[in-house]
Amino acid sequence: MQAHVSSAVVAKIVLVVAAVAAGLYVVYSIREVIGLLLIAVVFALAIAPVVDWLHRLAVPRGLAILLVYLGIGGAIFGIGLLLVPPLVEGVEDLSNDLPGYIDDLRENETFRDYDDQYNITESLQDQADELPSRLGDAAGALGDVTVGVFSSFVQLFSILVISFFLLIEGRRLLDFAYSQFDAAREARIRTVAHEVSDAISGYVFGNFVISVIAGVVTYVTLTLLDVPFAMPLAITFAFFDLIPLVGATIGGILVGIVVAFTDFPVALIIWIVILFVYQQIENNFIQPYIYGRTVQIHPLAVIVAILVGASLLGILGALIAIPAAAAAQSVVRDWWEFSGRGKSARAAVPAPAEPAPG
Repeated sequence: MQAHVSSAVVAKIVLVVAAVAAGLYVVYSIREVIGLLLIAVVFALAIAPVVDWLHRLAVPRGLAILLVYLGIGGAIFGIGLLLVPPLVEGVEDLSNDLPGYIDDLRENETFRDYDDQYNITESLQDQADELPSRLGDAAGALGDVTVGVFSSFVQLFSILVISFFLLIEGRRLLDFAYSQFDAAREARIRTVAHEVSDAISGYVFGNFVISVIAGVVTYVTLTLLDVPFAMPLAITFAFFDLIPLVGATIGGILVGIVVAFTDFPVALIIWIVILFVYQQIENNFIQPYIYGRTVQIHPLAVIVAILVGASLLGILGALIAIPAAAAAQSVVRDWWEFSGRGKSARAAVPAPAEPAPG
């Protein structure tokens, strides 16, 4: 006996599929806008604790947000003042002194053996002769990216404006959304949202603490090795260390290039050893411990989340993996508790025996 599907059911299925396809197409078309909105939400949640703290000190909320923006902008400007002048000076000195560095390298017996085989100094000398012209080409190319910089500025301004309104009106919007549910479901959603917000704030704070530790270790190491520009290089390393797992490697390579010109190969070997040891300690102990305390998820889950996020979305996936894992943990915990499974698990544990009457 064959079942007959009515034309109404077929039409409904076709309409549902078409609606889903149209929705996915719309989402794909505005993916950049959605990305900016998500970044603004994460940024707003990250600075919300500081804004709330200032607001509790009787600072108007709008002014508190502007003060936080100015503080972040001032910090970035200060880092730029600390990094850019030594960088420009170092590039100029390098272009002038590179031939002398090459001659100094020839005095090293180990390097001289390799140079005799592979003509390293000849290649470096050719690059040194072309460096001034390449710097000019780089300056010319800098003008070609003006449009891209302006576009990035517009995006940054959009994120700041969206975050501003989220911080001003976000609580009211959330209260309106919560009020659409019954009391029990509203309480559950509020709890999950609060846990997700704490996870994002904790992640930002934890990432900042880890980067500060990385910068301090780098500064101490470079100072002991008598490497020039120790502070700018330490800040650069700390900046790259904001990227989980691979950031320390990228920053370490950049620092290693400067160290190699300072004292090759002794200082370079020392830096490589310290970088390797520190990276292992950070990835396996510092990150899991700090994220486990600030984001409140198990250290093993932190490592797995970073690996999965990095494999799926690269650096961006590694950055958002920990907040995403914390959010997923909150949702799963809520589902487990209110689906009856958590209650069943608790009921399976025998209650402690009552003490016998004396």
